[in-house]
Amino acid sequence: MPGEAMLGGMTVEIGLNAAIVAMIERTPRILVVSEGGDGGRDALPFGPFNPATHRTFETSLRARVEQQTALDLGYIEQLYTFGDRGRQRLANEDRLHMVSVGYLALTRSDAETTVRLSQAGADWREWYVYLPWEDWRHGRPAVLDRVILPALATWERADPASRRSRIRLAFGLDDFPFDEERVLERYELLYEAGLVGEAASDAQGRDTIDAGRRFEPVGQAMRHDHRRIVATAVARLRGKIKYRPVIFELMAPEFTLTDLQGAVEAISGRHLHKQNFRRLVEGAALVEPTGMTTSATGGRPAALFRFRRQILDERPAPGLKLGSR
Repeated sequence: MPGEAMLGGMTVEIGLNAAIVAMIERTPRILVVSEGGDGGRDALPFGPFNPATHRTFETSLRARVEQQTALDLGYIEQLYTFGDRGRQRLANEDRLHMVSVGYLALTRSDAETTVRLSQAGADWREWYVYLPWEDWRHGRPAVLDRVILPALATWERADPASRRSRIRLAFGLDDFPFDEERVLERYELLYEAGLVGEAASDAQGRDTIDAGRRFEPVGQAMRHDHRRIVATAVARLRGKIKYRPVIFELMAPEFTLTDLQGAVEAISGRHLHKQNFRRLVEGAALVEPTGMTTSATGGRPAALFRFRRQILDERPAPGLKLGSR
């Protein structure tokens, strides 16, 4: 079989997963596919690596995504290799083990692309549907105080010496600042405590909370460990926009500064002061005016800008350093 190897009587298969991100209506979206099974949960585009057909993981992934979604990927980078046992919920896992290589891909979407994706059985989902505790754009997420922190306080009691510091660091409690890049750490804590639906399949031997009766699972579950891959992708992109101009891979060729601020806020999950943001953009010299304006906002005509590509030759780390909350 493609991408398979035998180790100690077990077949190991290499799979490729893509967390494909687009900015639609100033909201970060993840592309998901539906192939049935696993309770109808959303899944990332995925498939086995076939070395007989493709020389590299990346070319194989691009071909698989185009086959599944009819989408031609732009920017792409490898995230991590996910190989924990139990991650695929396979009934025959004693004989077959799936190791997945996760990727982050950025693209632009328009009405024509959305129709084509729908015909291919794919759709865009807001990524905060899966990670609602990460969206601070309109203030502190209600789910934190309503569900997550009370549940974690209960979970902490079984091992307060080690768990308290982890919770404080991950969620920015007491004297710890909230770090928007610790997305994966927060998801892993919730998984370990049994507060996400995916934990139910791997709860044996874990000191988890009975989330089904005492606390509701938080966020929308995904197939296998795809939500862990999404959390990894969000963390990577939040860090990346601070030192690389990848945000412009998600923007239209021409945009207003309000559009740009909305995109940065959506990715980082935080609200940014308008004047401070504009000073930050001007200081970073990342954009230049086109000389044109737009009235699409319905108010006064707004100046249009574009990414100033010369910055790539001028500075080694041209990004938007947002600072602390």
